[in-house]
Amino acid sequence: MPRLLRLRAAALTATAVLLSAVLGGCGDDGAKDEDLTQQQLSWKACPAPDEAQGGGTAPSPLPKGGEWQCATMKAPLDWNDPKGDTIDLELIRARTSGSESERIGSLIFNFGGPGSSGVAGLPSFGEDFETLRTRYDLVSFDPRGVGRSAPVLCENDQQLDAYFQQDATPDDAAERTDLVDNTKDFNDACEENAGKVLPHVRTTDAARDLDLMRQVLGDSKLHYFGFSYGTELGGVYAHLFPKRVGRAVFDAVVDPTRNPEQSSLGQAEGFQLALDNFAEDCVSKTEKCPIGDSAQDVKNRIAALLNNLDSKPIPGVFPRELTQSAATSGILQALYSQDLWETLTEGLKQAYDGDGSILMLLSDSMNGRSKNGEYDNSVAAYTAVSCADAKPRYDTAYVQRKLPEFRAASPLFGDSMAWGMIGCTDWAVAGAADHPDVSAPGSAPILVVGNTGDPATPYEGARKMADALGKGVGVELTYRGQGHGAYDSKNKCVQGAVNGYLLDGKVPPAGTVCT
Repeated sequence: MPRLLRLRAAALTATAVLLSAVLGGCGDDGAKDEDLTQQQLSWKACPAPDEAQGGGTAPSPLPKGGEWQCATMKAPLDWNDPKGDTIDLELIRARTSGSESERIGSLIFNFGGPGSSGVAGLPSFGEDFETLRTRYDLVSFDPRGVGRSAPVLCENDQQLDAYFQQDATPDDAAERTDLVDNTKDFNDACEENAGKVLPHVRTTDAARDLDLMRQVLGDSKLHYFGFSYGTELGGVYAHLFPKRVGRAVFDAVVDPTRNPEQSSLGQAEGFQLALDNFAEDCVSKTEKCPIGDSAQDVKNRIAALLNNLDSKPIPGVFPRELTQSAATSGILQALYSQDLWETLTEGLKQAYDGDGSILMLLSDSMNGRSKNGEYDNSVAAYTAVSCADAKPRYDTAYVQRKLPEFRAASPLFGDSMAWGMIGCTDWAVAGAADHPDVSAPGSAPILVVGNTGDPATPYEGARKMADALGKGVGVELTYRGQGHGAYDSKNKCVQGAVNGYLLDGKVPPAGTVCT
Protein backbone atom coordinates (compact mmCIF):
# COMPACT_ATOMS: atom_id res chain seq x y z
CA MET A 1 0.00 0.00 0.00
CA PRO A 2 1.38 3.43 -0.81
CA ARG A 3 2.59 5.28 2.25
CA LEU A 4 1.70 8.89 1.63
CA LEU A 5 1.41 12.07 3.62
CA ARG A 6 -1.97 12.30 5.35
CA LEU A 7 -0.49 14.97 7.55
CA ARG A 8 -2.79 16.20 10.29
CA ALA A 9 -2.20 17.25 13.89
CA ALA A 10 -4.25 17.78 17.00
CA ALA A 11 -4.24 17.49 20.76
CA LEU A 12 -5.23 14.25 22.48
CA THR A 13 -6.05 14.00 26.18
CA ALA A 14 -4.00 11.35 27.96
CA THR A 15 -6.07 8.45 29.24
CA ALA A 16 -3.94 7.05 32.04
CA VAL A 17 -0.80 7.30 34.13
CA LEU A 18 1.36 4.46 32.78
CA LEU A 19 3.75 2.27 34.74
CA SER A 20 7.20 2.14 33.22
CA ALA A 21 7.67 -1.46 34.23
CA VAL A 22 5.21 -2.54 31.57
CA LEU A 23 5.96 0.12 28.98
CA GLY A 24 7.98 -1.01 25.97
CA GLY A 25 10.50 1.64 24.91
CA CYS A 26 10.02 3.70 28.08
CA GLY A 27 11.82 3.60 31.36
CA ASP A 28 11.74 4.83 34.95
CA ASP A 29 15.10 6.48 35.62
CA GLY A 30 14.25 7.19 39.24
CA ALA A 31 14.09 10.91 38.47
CA LYS A 32 10.39 11.68 38.52
CA ASP A 33 10.96 14.89 40.46
CA GLU A 34 13.85 16.01 38.28
CA ASP A 35 13.51 19.24 36.31
CA LEU A 36 14.09 17.83 32.84
CA THR A 37 14.99 21.27 31.50
CA GLN A 38 18.17 21.08 33.58
CA GLN A 39 19.38 17.72 32.30
CA GLN A 40 22.88 17.56 30.85
CA LEU A 41 23.29 15.72 27.57
CA SER A 42 26.21 13.34 27.17
CA TRP A 43 27.37 13.71 23.56
CA LYS A 44 29.27 10.74 22.13
CA ALA A 45 30.28 9.32 18.76
CA CYS A 46 27.18 8.12 16.90
CA PRO A 47 26.58 4.39 16.49
CA ALA A 48 25.33 2.85 13.27
CA PRO A 49 21.57 3.31 12.78
CA ASP A 50 19.54 0.40 14.10
CA GLU A 51 16.84 -1.44 12.18
CA ALA A 52 14.07 0.95 13.24
CA GLN A 53 16.14 3.86 11.91
CA GLY A 54 16.81 2.09 8.61
CA GLY A 55 20.14 0.39 9.33
CA GLY A 56 23.42 1.16 7.63
CA THR A 57 26.76 2.41 8.89
CA ALA A 58 27.76 5.08 11.40
CA PRO A 59 27.77 8.58 9.88
CA SER A 60 30.92 9.62 8.03
CA PRO A 61 33.04 12.56 9.21
CA LEU A 62 31.67 16.00 8.42
CA PRO A 63 32.64 17.54 5.07
CA LYS A 64 34.87 20.20 6.65
CA GLY A 65 36.15 18.12 9.52
CA GLY A 66 34.68 17.05 12.82
CA GLU A 67 32.45 14.16 13.82
CA TRP A 68 28.73 13.70 14.27
CA GLN A 69 27.73 13.39 17.91
CA CYS A 70 24.70 11.67 19.42
CA ALA A 71 22.98 11.96 22.80
CA THR A 72 19.82 10.88 24.60
CA MET A 73 17.36 13.38 26.07
CA LYS A 74 14.68 12.40 28.56
CA ALA A 75 11.14 13.69 28.02
CA PRO A 76 7.85 13.00 29.80
CA LEU A 77 5.89 10.12 28.34
CA ASP A 78 2.71 12.07 29.10
CA TRP A 79 3.00 15.84 28.89
CA ASN A 80 -0.16 16.05 31.05
CA ASP A 81 1.90 14.34 33.77
CA PRO A 82 5.34 15.92 33.32
CA LYS A 83 6.68 14.47 36.59
CA GLY A 84 5.66 10.95 35.62
CA ASP A 85 7.36 8.30 33.53
CA THR A 86 9.90 9.33 30.92
CA ILE A 87 10.95 8.22 27.45
CA ASP A 88 14.32 8.59 25.76
CA LEU A 89 14.60 10.78 22.66
CA GLU A 90 17.65 10.32 20.45
CA LEU A 91 19.46 13.42 19.16
CA ILE A 92 22.29 14.06 16.71
CA ARG A 93 24.35 17.17 16.15
CA ALA A 94 27.21 18.66 14.15
CA ARG A 95 28.97 21.48 15.99
CA THR A 96 29.30 24.76 14.16
CA SER A 97 32.29 25.19 11.86
CA GLY A 98 32.43 28.91 12.65
CA SER A 99 33.72 30.83 15.62
CA GLU A 100 31.87 30.89 18.92
CA SER A 101 31.40 34.64 18.58
CA GLU A 102 29.45 34.14 15.34
CA ARG A 103 27.42 31.18 16.59
CA ILE A 104 23.66 31.88 16.75
CA GLY A 105 22.67 28.68 18.51
CA SER A 106 21.25 25.30 17.46
CA LEU A 107 19.24 24.86 14.25
CA ILE A 108 16.85 21.93 14.72
CA PHE A 109 15.69 19.96 11.68
CA ASN A 110 12.67 17.74 11.11
CA PHE A 111 12.58 15.91 7.77
CA GLY A 112 8.94 14.93 7.71
CA GLY A 113 6.94 11.75 7.52
CA PRO A 114 5.71 11.69 10.17
CA GLY A 115 8.08 8.82 10.85
CA SER A 116 11.41 9.93 9.41
CA SER A 117 14.47 9.42 11.60
CA GLY A 118 16.32 12.69 11.96
CA VAL A 119 19.28 10.90 13.54
CA ALA A 120 19.72 8.82 10.39
CA GLY A 121 18.55 11.57 8.04
CA LEU A 122 20.61 14.63 8.96
CA PRO A 123 24.00 13.10 8.09
CA SER A 124 22.71 12.09 4.65
CA PHE A 125 21.98 15.77 3.95
CA GLY A 126 24.97 17.12 5.85
CA GLU A 127 26.77 18.62 2.89
CA ASP A 128 23.62 20.51 1.84
CA PHE A 129 23.63 22.42 5.12
CA GLU A 130 27.33 23.26 5.43
CA THR A 131 26.64 26.96 4.83
CA LEU A 132 24.17 26.94 7.74
CA ARG A 133 26.74 25.20 9.94
CA THR A 134 28.94 28.30 9.78
CA ARG A 135 26.70 29.89 12.42
CA TYR A 136 24.67 27.02 13.91
CA ASP A 137 25.09 23.67 15.54
CA LEU A 138 23.01 21.46 13.24
CA VAL A 139 20.69 19.27 15.34
CA SER A 140 18.06 16.68 14.52
CA PHE A 141 16.25 13.96 16.42
CA ASP A 142 14.06 10.91 16.24
CA PRO A 143 10.62 12.19 17.28
CA ARG A 144 8.76 10.11 19.84
CA GLY A 145 7.57 6.86 18.26
CA VAL A 146 10.32 6.98 15.62
CA GLY A 147 13.65 5.19 15.27
CA ARG A 148 15.36 4.94 18.66
CA SER A 149 12.86 7.20 20.45
CA ALA A 150 10.33 4.83 22.06
CA PRO A 151 9.61 3.37 18.60
CA VAL A 152 6.17 2.20 17.57
CA LEU A 153 6.55 -1.36 16.31
CA CYS A 154 3.78 -3.28 14.57
CA GLU A 155 4.20 -6.23 12.19
CA ASN A 156 7.45 -8.10 11.55
CA ASP A 157 9.43 -8.03 8.31
CA GLN A 158 7.73 -11.06 6.77
CA GLN A 159 4.28 -9.72 7.60
CA LEU A 160 5.18 -6.34 6.13
CA ASP A 161 6.33 -7.96 2.89
CA ALA A 162 2.84 -9.40 2.53
CA TYR A 163 1.18 -6.18 3.70
CA PHE A 164 2.79 -4.10 0.98
CA GLN A 165 2.09 -6.70 -1.72
CA GLN A 166 -1.67 -6.81 -1.06
CA ASP A 167 -4.17 -5.37 -3.51
CA ALA A 168 -4.64 -1.79 -2.31
CA THR A 169 -7.32 -0.98 -4.90
CA PRO A 170 -10.02 -3.63 -4.46
CA ASP A 171 -12.32 -4.38 -7.37
CA ASP A 172 -14.96 -6.53 -5.66
CA ALA A 173 -16.40 -7.42 -2.27
CA ALA A 174 -13.87 -10.19 -1.60
CA GLU A 175 -10.91 -7.90 -2.28
CA ARG A 176 -12.45 -5.17 -0.14
CA THR A 177 -12.81 -7.62 2.73
CA ASP A 178 -9.18 -8.68 2.37
CA LEU A 179 -7.99 -5.09 2.41
CA VAL A 180 -10.03 -4.23 5.50
CA ASP A 181 -8.90 -7.41 7.30
CA ASN A 182 -5.23 -6.84 6.47
CA THR A 183 -5.41 -3.23 7.61
CA LYS A 184 -7.05 -4.29 10.87
CA ASP A 185 -4.38 -6.97 11.41
CA PHE A 186 -1.68 -4.32 11.02
CA ASN A 187 -3.42 -1.93 13.40
CA ASP A 188 -4.03 -4.70 15.94
CA ALA A 189 -0.33 -5.57 15.83
CA CYS A 190 0.51 -1.94 16.58
CA GLU A 191 -1.77 -1.98 19.61
CA GLU A 192 -0.32 -5.28 20.84
CA ASN A 193 3.32 -4.26 20.42
CA ALA A 194 3.21 -0.54 21.19
CA GLY A 195 -0.17 0.17 22.79
CA LYS A 196 1.22 2.04 25.80
CA VAL A 197 2.99 4.55 23.57
CA LEU A 198 0.21 5.14 21.05
CA PRO A 199 -1.76 7.82 22.99
CA HIS A 200 1.41 9.91 23.34
CA VAL A 201 2.81 10.32 19.82
CA ARG A 202 0.62 13.17 18.64
CA THR A 203 2.18 16.23 17.02
CA THR A 204 1.46 18.40 20.05
CA ASP A 205 3.59 16.00 22.12
CA ALA A 206 6.45 16.33 19.64
CA ALA A 207 6.10 20.12 19.70
CA ARG A 208 6.48 20.12 23.48
CA ASP A 209 9.52 17.87 23.07
CA LEU A 210 10.96 20.53 20.75
CA ASP A 211 10.57 23.18 23.41
CA LEU A 212 12.24 20.98 26.00
CA MET A 213 15.04 20.34 23.51
CA ARG A 214 15.44 24.08 22.98
CA GLN A 215 15.93 24.61 26.69
CA VAL A 216 18.27 21.67 27.17
CA LEU A 217 20.41 22.88 24.26
CA GLY A 218 20.65 26.28 25.95
CA ASP A 219 18.75 28.43 23.43
CA SER A 220 16.37 31.22 24.36
CA LYS A 221 14.55 30.83 21.03
CA LEU A 222 13.86 27.83 18.78
CA HIS A 223 15.64 28.10 15.43
CA TYR A 224 14.01 25.53 13.17
CA PHE A 225 14.03 24.10 9.64
CA GLY A 226 11.07 21.83 8.89
CA PHE A 227 10.34 19.86 5.73
CA SER A 228 6.99 18.33 4.72
CA TYR A 229 5.30 17.07 7.92
CA GLY A 230 8.03 19.02 9.70
CA THR A 231 6.21 22.19 8.59
CA GLU A 232 3.11 21.02 10.42
CA LEU A 233 5.17 20.23 13.51
CA GLY A 234 6.74 23.68 13.28
CA GLY A 235 3.34 25.31 12.87
CA VAL A 236 1.96 23.54 15.92
CA TYR A 237 5.05 24.60 17.90
CA ALA A 238 4.54 28.22 16.82
CA HIS A 239 0.90 28.04 17.93
CA LEU A 240 1.82 26.66 21.36
CA PHE A 241 4.91 28.81 21.92
CA PRO A 242 4.74 31.86 19.62
CA LYS A 243 7.07 34.00 21.74
CA ARG A 244 9.76 31.31 21.65
CA VAL A 245 10.07 31.12 17.86
CA GLY A 246 13.42 32.33 16.59
CA ARG A 247 14.34 32.02 12.92
CA ALA A 248 12.22 29.34 11.27
CA VAL A 249 11.80 28.03 7.73
CA PHE A 250 9.07 25.71 6.43
CA ASP A 251 9.77 23.89 3.11
CA ALA A 252 7.39 21.52 1.24
CA VAL A 253 4.51 22.95 3.22
CA VAL A 254 1.51 21.05 4.57
CA ASP A 255 -1.86 22.72 4.15
CA PRO A 256 -3.04 23.04 7.77
CA THR A 257 -6.65 23.76 6.79
CA ARG A 258 -7.38 20.39 5.18
CA ASN A 259 -8.83 17.30 6.83
CA PRO A 260 -7.43 13.85 5.90
CA GLU A 261 -9.85 13.34 3.01
CA GLN A 262 -9.05 16.74 1.53
CA SER A 263 -5.34 16.12 2.02
CA SER A 264 -5.55 12.77 0.22
CA LEU A 265 -7.51 14.31 -2.63
CA GLY A 266 -4.94 17.09 -2.89
CA GLN A 267 -2.17 14.52 -3.11
CA ALA A 268 -4.01 12.68 -5.87
CA GLU A 269 -4.05 15.93 -7.83
CA GLY A 270 -0.42 16.67 -6.89
CA PHE A 271 0.98 13.33 -7.99
CA GLN A 272 -1.09 13.44 -11.18
CA LEU A 273 0.48 16.82 -11.93
CA ALA A 274 3.94 15.37 -11.27
CA LEU A 275 3.16 12.45 -13.59
CA ASP A 276 1.98 14.88 -16.28
CA ASN A 277 5.21 16.84 -15.90
CA PHE A 278 7.30 13.65 -16.01
CA ALA A 279 5.59 12.52 -19.22
CA GLU A 280 5.97 15.93 -20.86
CA ASP A 281 9.63 16.05 -19.89
CA CYS A 282 10.32 12.65 -21.40
CA VAL A 283 8.81 13.44 -24.80
CA SER A 284 10.27 16.96 -24.93
CA LYS A 285 13.88 15.79 -24.96
CA THR A 286 15.85 15.69 -28.19
CA GLU A 287 16.22 11.92 -28.07
CA LYS A 288 13.17 9.71 -28.49
CA CYS A 289 11.26 9.04 -25.28
CA PRO A 290 11.66 5.29 -24.70
CA ILE A 291 8.35 4.85 -22.88
CA GLY A 292 5.89 6.61 -25.18
CA ASP A 293 5.48 8.67 -28.34
CA SER A 294 3.52 11.45 -26.62
CA ALA A 295 2.82 12.51 -23.07
CA GLN A 296 -0.61 10.89 -23.23
CA ASP A 297 0.92 7.73 -24.66
CA VAL A 298 3.35 7.59 -21.74
CA LYS A 299 0.46 7.79 -19.25
CA ASN A 300 -1.66 5.30 -21.20
CA ARG A 301 1.14 2.75 -21.18
CA ILE A 302 1.68 3.19 -17.44
CA ALA A 303 -2.05 2.71 -16.84
CA ALA A 304 -2.02 -0.44 -18.99
CA LEU A 305 0.96 -1.79 -17.05
CA LEU A 306 -0.75 -1.27 -13.71
CA ASN A 307 -3.96 -2.80 -15.00
CA ASN A 308 -2.10 -5.92 -16.18
CA LEU A 309 -0.19 -6.24 -12.92
CA ASP A 310 -3.49 -6.37 -11.03
CA SER A 311 -3.99 -9.94 -12.25
CA LYS A 312 -0.55 -10.90 -13.57
CA PRO A 313 2.41 -9.76 -11.43
CA ILE A 314 5.89 -9.95 -12.96
CA PRO A 315 9.24 -10.87 -11.38
CA GLY A 316 10.45 -8.14 -9.04
CA VAL A 317 13.28 -8.66 -6.57
CA PHE A 318 13.52 -12.41 -5.99
CA PRO A 319 11.54 -14.06 -4.54
CA ARG A 320 8.97 -11.25 -4.54
CA GLU A 321 6.86 -10.31 -7.52
CA LEU A 322 5.98 -6.81 -8.69
CA THR A 323 2.27 -6.41 -7.99
CA GLN A 324 0.05 -3.53 -8.99
CA SER A 325 0.37 -2.07 -5.49
CA ALA A 326 4.15 -2.33 -5.44
CA ALA A 327 4.45 -0.78 -8.90
CA THR A 328 2.19 2.10 -7.90
CA SER A 329 4.32 2.74 -4.80
CA GLY A 330 7.47 2.65 -6.92
CA ILE A 331 6.11 5.19 -9.39
CA LEU A 332 4.96 7.48 -6.58
CA GLN A 333 8.37 7.28 -4.93
CA ALA A 334 10.09 8.37 -8.15
CA LEU A 335 7.72 11.31 -8.55
CA TYR A 336 8.89 12.80 -5.26
CA SER A 337 12.07 14.05 -6.93
CA GLN A 338 12.98 15.06 -10.47
CA ASP A 339 16.35 13.42 -9.82
CA LEU A 340 14.54 10.06 -9.98
CA TRP A 341 12.78 10.62 -13.30
CA GLU A 342 15.50 8.88 -15.32
CA THR A 343 15.36 5.95 -12.90
CA LEU A 344 11.59 5.80 -13.34
CA THR A 345 11.97 5.81 -17.12
CA GLU A 346 14.42 2.90 -16.94
CA GLY A 347 12.19 1.06 -14.46
CA LEU A 348 9.18 1.37 -16.74
CA LYS A 349 11.20 0.21 -19.76
CA GLN A 350 12.25 -2.89 -17.86
CA ALA A 351 8.76 -3.54 -16.55
CA TYR A 352 7.35 -3.46 -20.08
CA ASP A 353 9.88 -6.20 -20.86
CA GLY A 354 8.81 -8.27 -17.84
CA ASP A 355 11.45 -7.16 -15.31
CA GLY A 356 10.03 -5.35 -12.30
CA SER A 357 13.22 -5.05 -10.25
CA ILE A 358 13.75 -1.27 -10.48
CA LEU A 359 10.13 -0.44 -9.67
CA MET A 360 10.30 -2.93 -6.80
CA LEU A 361 13.40 -1.23 -5.38
CA LEU A 362 11.66 2.14 -5.63
CA SER A 363 8.67 0.65 -3.81
CA ASP A 364 10.97 -0.70 -1.11
CA SER A 365 12.41 2.78 -0.65
CA MET A 366 8.89 4.18 -0.23
CA ASN A 367 8.05 1.58 2.40
CA GLY A 368 11.31 1.68 4.36
CA ARG A 369 12.64 -1.76 3.34
CA SER A 370 16.41 -2.26 3.21
CA LYS A 371 18.21 -4.60 0.83
CA ASN A 372 18.54 -7.22 3.56
CA GLY A 373 14.76 -7.39 3.94
CA GLU A 374 14.49 -5.42 7.17
CA TYR A 375 11.99 -2.58 7.51
CA ASP A 376 12.50 0.61 9.48
CA ASN A 377 9.61 1.71 11.66
CA SER A 378 8.62 4.70 9.52
CA VAL A 379 5.35 3.15 8.33
CA ALA A 380 4.35 2.18 11.86
CA ALA A 381 5.26 5.61 13.22
CA TYR A 382 3.55 7.38 10.34
CA THR A 383 0.34 5.48 11.01
CA ALA A 384 0.51 6.03 14.77
CA VAL A 385 1.05 9.79 14.54
CA SER A 386 -1.47 10.30 11.74
CA CYS A 387 -4.20 8.31 13.46
CA ALA A 388 -3.65 9.94 16.87
CA ASP A 389 -3.74 13.37 15.26
CA ALA A 390 -6.68 13.02 12.87
CA LYS A 391 -10.26 12.72 14.11
CA PRO A 392 -12.09 11.46 10.98
CA ARG A 393 -12.50 7.73 10.39
CA TYR A 394 -13.60 6.47 6.95
CA ASP A 395 -15.23 3.14 6.15
CA THR A 396 -15.39 1.24 2.85
CA ALA A 397 -18.85 2.54 1.97
CA TYR A 398 -17.65 6.11 2.31
CA VAL A 399 -14.57 5.44 0.18
CA GLN A 400 -16.70 3.85 -2.54
CA ARG A 401 -18.89 6.95 -2.69
CA LYS A 402 -15.79 9.12 -3.04
CA LEU A 403 -14.04 7.07 -5.72
CA PRO A 404 -15.42 9.06 -8.69
CA GLU A 405 -14.08 12.31 -7.20
CA PHE A 406 -10.65 10.79 -6.59
CA ARG A 407 -10.52 9.25 -10.06
CA ALA A 408 -11.35 12.63 -11.57
CA ALA A 409 -8.42 14.09 -9.63
CA SER A 410 -6.08 11.33 -10.83
CA PRO A 411 -7.03 8.50 -13.18
CA LEU A 412 -3.83 6.70 -12.20
CA PHE A 413 -3.54 7.30 -8.45
CA GLY A 414 -7.09 8.18 -7.40
CA ASP A 415 -8.11 4.69 -6.31
CA SER A 416 -5.04 4.07 -4.16
CA MET A 417 -5.28 7.49 -2.52
CA ALA A 418 -8.96 6.97 -1.73
CA TRP A 419 -8.54 3.49 -0.28
CA GLY A 420 -5.61 4.70 1.81
CA MET A 421 -8.14 6.64 3.88
CA ILE A 422 -9.26 3.47 5.72
CA GLY A 423 -5.87 3.17 7.43
CA CYS A 424 -7.10 4.65 10.73
CA THR A 425 -10.57 3.09 10.79
CA ASP A 426 -9.73 0.42 13.38
CA TRP A 427 -7.02 2.36 15.21
CA ALA A 428 -6.87 1.86 18.99
CA VAL A 429 -6.54 5.56 19.85
CA ALA A 430 -9.18 8.12 18.96
CA GLY A 431 -8.04 11.04 16.84
CA ALA A 432 -8.73 14.51 18.12
CA ALA A 433 -9.26 17.09 15.36
CA ASP A 434 -9.83 17.58 11.66
CA HIS A 435 -6.69 19.64 11.24
CA PRO A 436 -4.03 21.39 13.32
CA ASP A 437 -4.20 24.88 14.77
CA VAL A 438 -1.12 26.80 13.64
CA SER A 439 -2.22 30.36 14.37
CA ALA A 440 0.75 32.07 15.99
CA PRO A 441 0.10 35.74 16.80
CA GLY A 442 3.20 37.37 18.22
CA SER A 443 5.62 34.92 16.62
CA ALA A 444 8.75 36.04 14.78
CA PRO A 445 8.46 35.81 10.97
CA ILE A 446 8.41 32.28 9.55
CA LEU A 447 9.60 31.80 5.97
CA VAL A 448 7.17 29.50 4.12
CA VAL A 449 8.56 28.03 0.88
CA GLY A 450 6.16 26.47 -1.66
CA ASN A 451 7.13 24.55 -4.80
CA THR A 452 4.69 24.78 -7.73
CA GLY A 453 5.48 21.21 -8.84
CA ASP A 454 5.39 19.54 -5.43
CA PRO A 455 3.34 16.30 -5.62
CA ALA A 456 3.11 15.39 -1.93
CA THR A 457 2.45 18.80 -0.39
CA PRO A 458 0.79 20.73 -3.21
CA TYR A 459 1.84 24.34 -3.73
CA GLU A 460 -1.43 25.85 -2.55
CA GLY A 461 -0.66 24.64 0.97
CA ALA A 462 2.11 27.21 1.34
CA ARG A 463 -0.32 30.10 1.00
CA LYS A 464 -2.77 28.41 3.37
CA MET A 465 0.00 27.91 5.95
CA ALA A 466 1.22 31.51 5.64
CA ASP A 467 -2.32 32.82 6.07
CA ALA A 468 -3.05 30.49 9.01
CA LEU A 469 0.13 31.48 10.85
CA GLY A 470 -1.19 35.02 10.79
CA LYS A 471 -0.46 38.47 9.46
CA GLY A 472 3.16 39.42 9.87
CA VAL A 473 4.16 35.85 10.75
CA GLY A 474 3.91 33.71 7.60
CA VAL A 475 6.10 35.04 4.76
CA GLU A 476 5.52 33.13 1.53
CA LEU A 477 8.22 32.41 -1.05
CA THR A 478 7.44 30.55 -4.30
CA TYR A 479 9.78 28.23 -6.18
CA ARG A 480 8.70 27.36 -9.72
CA GLY A 481 10.18 23.90 -9.89
CA GLN A 482 9.60 20.17 -9.56
CA GLY A 483 9.83 17.68 -6.71
CA HIS A 484 9.01 17.54 -3.04
CA GLY A 485 10.60 20.61 -1.49
CA ALA A 486 12.68 23.52 -2.75
CA TYR A 487 15.86 23.98 -0.71
CA ASP A 488 17.41 20.70 -1.85
CA SER A 489 16.81 21.65 -5.50
CA LYS A 490 20.04 23.67 -5.23
CA ASN A 491 18.21 26.66 -6.69
CA LYS A 492 20.41 29.65 -5.84
CA CYS A 493 17.49 32.02 -5.36
CA VAL A 494 15.77 29.70 -2.86
CA GLN A 495 18.94 28.88 -0.97
CA GLY A 496 19.98 32.51 -0.93
CA ALA A 497 16.67 33.59 0.60
CA VAL A 498 16.64 30.79 3.17
CA ASN A 499 20.30 31.22 4.12
CA GLY A 500 19.88 34.98 4.27
CA TYR A 501 17.11 34.67 6.82
CA LEU A 502 18.61 31.90 8.95
CA LEU A 503 22.15 33.33 8.97
CA ASP A 504 21.57 37.08 8.88
CA GLY A 505 17.93 37.57 9.84
CA LYS A 506 17.03 39.09 6.45
CA VAL A 507 13.38 38.32 5.72
CA PRO A 508 12.74 38.26 1.94
CA PRO A 509 9.79 40.28 0.66
CA ALA A 510 6.51 38.37 0.92
CA GLY A 511 5.57 36.97 -2.49
CA THR A 512 9.17 36.50 -3.70
CA VAL A 513 9.29 34.12 -6.68
CA CYS A 514 12.32 31.97 -7.56
CA THR A 515 12.64 30.25 -10.95
